[in-house]
Amino acid sequence: MSEENNQEEYEEITSEEVDRVVARLEALIESTDSENIRSYLEEAMNEIYYLVYEEGEEELDSEVEACDEDDLSEAA
Repeated sequence: MSEENNQEEYEEITSEEVDRVVARLEALIESTDSENIRSYLEEAMNEIYYLVYEEGEEELDSEVEACDEDDLSEAA
């Protein structure tokens, strides 16, 4: 019976749903004036993001973006 309870508690969350919710939260954050509310929304957005994506992936994305920015600076 305990195995049945564990299976019922498990919920599969798709990356598509996470992407959609994160995008909506980003839009909400941009339209929010209060820094306190923005902070809570950003924290929630990060928690939701990490439900399906690993922390290392975001760090890698940040590094790639930083490299892209350096390339643009050097080209100018």
